[in-house]
Amino acid sequence: MLILYIVISAVTGTILGWWLGEVFEKNKLKKSKEDAEKIVKEAKFRAEEITRKADLDSKELLYKLRVDFEKQNSAKKNDLIQLEKRLTQREENLEKRLDFIESKSKELVRQETSLKQSLDDADKKNQALGNLIEEEKEKLKRISSLTPQEARELLLKRYEEELRGEKAKMIREMEETIKEEADQKAKEIISQAIQRCAVEHTTETTVSVVSLPNDEIKGRIIGREGRNIRMFEMATGVDLIIDDTPEAVSVSGFDPIRREIARLALEKLVQDGRIHPARIEEIVEKTKQEFDKRLIEEGKSVAFDVGIHNLHPELIKLLGKLKYRTSFGQNALQHSKEVAIIMGILASELELDPRIAKRAGLLHDIGKAIDHQVEGTHAEIGADLLKKYGEHELVINAAESHHEDAEFKSIYSLLALVADAISASRPGARRETLETYIKRLRQIETIANSFEGVDKSFAIQAGREIRVIVQPSKVKDNEIAALAHEVKKKLEQEMDYPGNIKITVIRETRAVDYAK
Repeated sequence: MLILYIVISAVTGTILGWWLGEVFEKNKLKKSKEDAEKIVKEAKFRAEEITRKADLDSKELLYKLRVDFEKQNSAKKNDLIQLEKRLTQREENLEKRLDFIESKSKELVRQETSLKQSLDDADKKNQALGNLIEEEKEKLKRISSLTPQEARELLLKRYEEELRGEKAKMIREMEETIKEEADQKAKEIISQAIQRCAVEHTTETTVSVVSLPNDEIKGRIIGREGRNIRMFEMATGVDLIIDDTPEAVSVSGFDPIRREIARLALEKLVQDGRIHPARIEEIVEKTKQEFDKRLIEEGKSVAFDVGIHNLHPELIKLLGKLKYRTSFGQNALQHSKEVAIIMGILASELELDPRIAKRAGLLHDIGKAIDHQVEGTHAEIGADLLKKYGEHELVINAAESHHEDAEFKSIYSLLALVADAISASRPGARRETLETYIKRLRQIETIANSFEGVDKSFAIQAGREIRVIVQPSKVKDNEIAALAHEVKKKLEQEMDYPGNIKITVIRETRAVDYAK
């Protein structure tokens, strides 16, 4: 029995030990699995953290590389621009040197020709003097054999020739006096018209600047991958320049109306804050409609200021467009307004109808509003527009002939020519580059120097007058007027210039001696 108990106990202990071992192994295996899963989770978390950090580092590196590239690109662009400017300056200097060399060469040729001509003239004069001496000798021989009656007739004939010369001289002096009085009266009327006309003048450029509240808005204007700026440029037809200028972008374009619409639309977008392609298209279209109304208001305003009524609505809109059109830096609308005022004053002084004169002056350049869209000169285009909208024949003729492209049919056309020249040629009214100004003065002096007998010439009064000094041995007093007329004709044929150029010919004879 004891043995049986011992055997049973042994078997039971063995079974229990085996079971406990199995349980222990299972618990150990479970714990190992849990530890393994925990390690895997920690490994995954660390891997994700490392991946995120690497991603951030790569983005930061990419941003730094992009910034460095943009800085290098900007620096290279600036270097290229400076290089281009230096090359342009060198080209201009070379052209100026070539012009100077050519002018000197022509001057030497002219002096050589003048010297040869002087020698030829001296030979001819010596020969003529010899002939004259022989003629006088023959006359003395003939007079010595004349009767008293024949001598008296010869003397009367000489007196008659002298009186004829004195008579021609008196007539010429009277003509010059009358001309001076008429010129003086005309100058007084024109000066009064200019003094009574006060119109502001503005200068347009090809770039408009839009102020921004901060530099962050530049990124929103550009948009993702540049889609906003592309949409804006496509909708407005201008170039949008976004550079390093703080809190500002530039709108560039040669069409001033498109540029103004783009500027207004961009200001609205910046103020609104919602900048995306659909909103850009909506704002630009709305701005175009509002701008048409603004053109009509501008046209009505200037017509009211001048005192012109009953204009066709299309003409009023075209007048508004002239505000955004320039000619040599002079605003076309302000120029038209000034011409209208000057014409009205001149018409009043000449006892003409100032209403017709003002109307013709205001509409004389109306063709400039669409001359970039229609073939022909602005005078022809303006005349066609005025015919289309039923303007008076006098107004139409003033528009088509104010540059002498058509025949003058009334005094109003001549007034339009005069008022247009006054407004355009007044100092400060138009912008002119220094190089163009110097070339024009040099061309005036070259034309004057090309005539025989001219010693030197000086263009003064900003090219409004040329003073020509002649050699007294080659040009006589009675030849001065003819020389001035020839200079005038050549200037009119070879040059285009606003207003008039006064030609003054100066002849001076000096006698110099020395007492010892």
